[in-house]
Amino acid sequence: MERFTISLDSQLSKQFDELMRARGYTNRSEAMRDLIREKLQGERLREWSKGHCIATLSYIYGHHESDLSGRITSAQHDHHDLTLSSMHVHMDHDNCLEVVILRGATQSVKSFANVVMATRGVRHGNLHMVPVEITESQHFPESVPHMHSNPLT
Repeated sequence: MERFTISLDSQLSKQFDELMRARGYTNRSEAMRDLIREKLQGERLREWSKGHCIATLSYIYGHHESDLSGRITSAQHDHHDLTLSSMHVHMDHDNCLEVVILRGATQSVKSFANVVMATRGVRHGNLHMVPVEITESQHFPESVPHMHSNPLT
């Protein structure tokens, strides 16, 4: 493991310590490693726009919105090649949460997520993507690509 030293002004250091405590870190090193990983992953995603990803799309929508669940289900069927799994949760009388696990070309995943999140009646949405490399593997049928993540260590 390599060590390096950084200098922060007192205001930035105080804000970092507050962030660290709020996220439950017990030391600055682990907090800094996670911030660096997060930033590097964001950069990889920007550079990876022509690559592939795995992703989770989570969104909350109004249960009573006219035909909203039908429109969302139709969008999922139109992009069935991206969807690996989905989970539906009844949050309360009026709201539902859905989480969809996606796999495919980064641009296609982004486009699908944008369609869902822009659907009238969807109140909140979040897409989290992880870039991956797709390779063929002996352990999978040819029609099912095997994906490798490039974890940041």
